[in-house]
This record gives sequence, C-alpha cells and structure tokens, in this order.
Amino acid sequence: MIEQALATPGLAWLAVTFVFAGVVRGFSGFGTALIFMPVGAIFLPVSTAIVVVTITGVVTWVLIVPRAFREADKAEVGVLALAAVAAAPLGVWMLTWLDREVLRWTVAVVATVTLAALVSGWRFGGRVRWPGLGAIGATAGVLGGTTGLTGPPVILFYLAGPSGAAKVRANTILFLACLDIGIIVNLLARGLVGWAEVTLAAVLAVPYALGIALGQWAFRPEAERGFRAVAYGVIGLAIVTGLPLFD
Repeated sequence: MIEQALATPGLAWLAVTFVFAGVVRGFSGFGTALIFMPVGAIFLPVSTAIVVVTITGVVTWVLIVPRAFREADKAEVGVLALAAVAAAPLGVWMLTWLDREVLRWTVAVVATVTLAALVSGWRFGGRVRWPGLGAIGATAGVLGGTTGLTGPPVILFYLAGPSGAAKVRANTILFLACLDIGIIVNLLARGLVGWAEVTLAAVLAVPYALGIALGQWAFRPEAERGFRAVAYGVIGLAIVTGLPLFD
C-alpha cells in the first residue's frame, strides 16, 4: 500500500499543499480544506480527497486539539457540532451521486465566496442563539459531507462576530475535530474509505504535521492581521489552481 501511495499522481504538489494548509491551520485554526480541496480535486477523486483531508486532520489532533479544548467555548461548539454531525449523512449521500466536475466547481465557488467574505471584513452584531447555531452547524455538516469543506459556515460565523483571535481559533479547531468524526463514520458507512486512502492520508500527515507545528509556533494574536493576509493569499492561489478550467 505504501508503494501505491508514493506513486500517487501529483504527490509532491499534494504534500506541498498540506504544508501550507498545516501552517495556516496551526496559526488560525482553519483553512486546511479551503487550501487542500481545490488542489486535491485535481489529482484525486473528490471522495478520495475528502477522505484524505479528514483522516489527516484526525491523525494530527494531538498537535492542535488539546490546547483548543482548554480555551474553547465547549457549550457553543457542542451545539454546532451536534447539528453538523446529524446533517453530515445528507452531504455524504449527495457526494455519491453528484458528478465530479459539479463537485469541483462547488468546491471552488464555496471557497471563493468564503474567501471574499473574509477579505471584505464583513461583521455582524448581536448574539446567535441555539436555533441559529444549529442551522449554521447543519449547513457545515452538509457542505462538509459533499465537498470536504467543513469549515466555511462556522468560519464565517466566528470571524464575522465579536470574538477575539484566540477564541475564534480554539472554537474552530474543536468544532472541526468533532465534525471530522461524523464525516469519517459516514464515509465508512458508504464504503468510501479503504486502506489505499488511509495509507495516502498517513503519508500526507507528515508534511501536514510539520506545517501545523510551524503555524502554532507562529501564532501571536497581535500579529493576526498580517498573517491572515498571507493565509488569504494562499487560499486564493489554491482556488485558482484548482479550477477545472486549468486541467
């Protein structure tokens, strides 16, 4: 299996993409799927790319989740995560019958809309209560199961709100970790996870872990603005290179 994983077309590009994704994830708490999925979908079936990005996330939990668990608003994240996990089966079901090109365009469009909203600095005031949190989480679950982009609804919710960088980072990391479990269970139930995908994820977890370690080391709330500008640029590059137009 390891020989097959090492022979994966575009493996070097996938590994480099995971390094960048890890750095952004380690610093900001999000960005892995936004960066990896547009590129991963070039070389892999979308379902395989989703399996890989999800498993690499689980494998590297030890590097990033314990700190986030201590700092996160666990009650709020719990509502988001429960709704997301409950809605994930619908997304995985859609994954099994939607055309590959449709999925790739969906990934590109969702990533672009999310990036545009982040760059614009859009904000909202007030507090979102449980029904609203449930709707945001459910949207993330469906989107994650279908495209692998588990974060955009929750990322927008937190970055557009009043929370500081440390809280946004911790809540997002913990939410994505919870949703990873739901996505994997549903992928397994659909027979989309095999040893080939697991082995490839294990190989790519190495550069991803390196990136996460670098990102966590660099995390300084006071340097948030400059680093986010770099993160947005990397996300934008991933979106452009992942467009089906450039196959």
